Amino acid sequence: MRVADVSKAVRLSWLTVVYNVVEGLVSIGFGIRDDSVALAGFGVDSFIEVASALVVLWRFRGELGLSGSLALADERRATRVIGWLFVALSVGTAAASAFKIWRHAGPDTTIPGVVISLASLAFMFYLWTAKRTVARALDSATVAKDADCSLACIKLSFVLLFGSLLYWLSPSWWWVDSAAAIALAFLIGREGVATVRAAAREDFRGGCGCSDCPDHDG
Repeated sequence: MRVADVSKAVRLSWLTVVYNVVEGLVSIGFGIRDDSVALAGFGVDSFIEVASALVVLWRFRGELGLSGSLALADERRATRVIGWLFVALSVGTAAASAFKIWRHAGPDTTIPGVVISLASLAFMFYLWTAKRTVARALDSATVAKDADCSLACIKLSFVLLFGSLLYWLSPSWWWVDSAAAIALAFLIGREGVATVRAAAREDFRGGCGCSDCPDHDG
């Protein structure tokens, strides 16, 4: 059963890599063409998701040949790396949003931005729910935090879409999506710091930390 769950985690990670590489390149391309900081920044965020998925692939490389203590060590390192990726995502999001406010630039309402955000919402929701299921099955902090990274991408997609629509309805509110993104960046950064600290604790056991995960104490 664990072999099947590990295989599913690997498949989901490869799906994440392929989709986000395409999404990132397309977003950055349209962002540069349309002089859109929001869309280009969204593309950069996609590569943070790619990095997180690659950490999961590294974590489960040849897992069946590992001893329990080595597997736990890998879980600790992988969880720490994903925590730092959260911090990087937070800093990048805050910087891009602050730059937009400084430029007094509202969100773009172009068709590419709307289409990309809607596609991201649909696919990332699938990945998020699937990764949470696998995280519970494997009781893996690495997969659980990778799922959280997908959730962060969902939230950023909502910010991009909602900000564009709100700006379309009332151009005087050009700053709303940037302000919301900065607040979201703070929450993502706090989650990243908490993840890094949890991985550094001596009592770290590699559990996924979800409320519905199996209990390790038994």
